[in-house]
Amino acid sequence: MEYSIKQVAERTQLTPSALRFYDKKGLIPQLKRSSSGVRVYTETDICWLELICCLRNSGMSIETIKEFMNLCLNGAAACEERKDILEKHREDLIKHISLLTCSLGTIDYKIEHYKEIGVFHIDS
Repeated sequence: MEYSIKQVAERTQLTPSALRFYDKKGLIPQLKRSSSGVRVYTETDICWLELICCLRNSGMSIETIKEFMNLCLNGAAACEERKDILEKHREDLIKHISLLTCSLGTIDYKIEHYKEIGVFHIDS
């Protein structure tokens, strides 16, 4: 089955401009076009977009996503390289989560402090 950019936008919760951006950046290398140049998406393209969204939402750069997607095209020959990219990203993500958890603890502490004193202000 084939889908229009509007259908894919609705299904993936991405804007058409985001879909065009990902295409222009080369993140959907197997994307086809109609004879009139209109993008035509398949289920496979949508699966790629879902992976792109996962990687992007977790903070991976567009450049690294492109590298990863290009390695995907190489099949089994690039499995180890793809795994290395994901493992490195996972490590970075765990560090970032730890930092955010620490920040959240500090913010929660400050909120509780302000609730106890009944005032939201910064001491001079």
